[in-house]
Amino acid sequence: MKTPAQTLGWREWVALPEFGISRIKAKIDTGARTSALHAFSIDPFERDGSKWVRFLMHPLQGDDSTVVECEALVLGERMVRDSGGHEELRYVIETTLQIADTVFPIEATLTARDNMLFRMLVGRTAMSKRFLVDPGRSFLSK
Repeated sequence: MKTPAQTLGWREWVALPEFGISRIKAKIDTGARTSALHAFSIDPFERDGSKWVRFLMHPLQGDDSTVVECEALVLGERMVRDSGGHEELRYVIETTLQIADTVFPIEATLTARDNMLFRMLVGRTAMSKRFLVDPGRSFLSK
């Protein structure tokens, strides 16, 4: 018998352990295919013959004094259309996401989210077959 998927609210506290971020408020966005992570000062570089990216982020909304420096292997670049219909070419990285006790790899695009309510969007590809979403509730993961 299959175990029922954990239910998430439309917003949750999640962690990005590879970047040393234990809490970041994320919008659980079934309308977005790919997850998106707030990033600025994005600097591509090469390591061991592979393309990497170094970037800075403010993990806490409304707190521009806390800065985390991150590095990740670049999986590629993807043209992404935001909710306003604007297209942007973004780096795609893979990182580990933790929601409650569930830890798993996700793909995320890097983009400046300074003016957005959430520093991260968790898209439907990351949630598929793992979680159900109750759009009327918040912060259900424990």
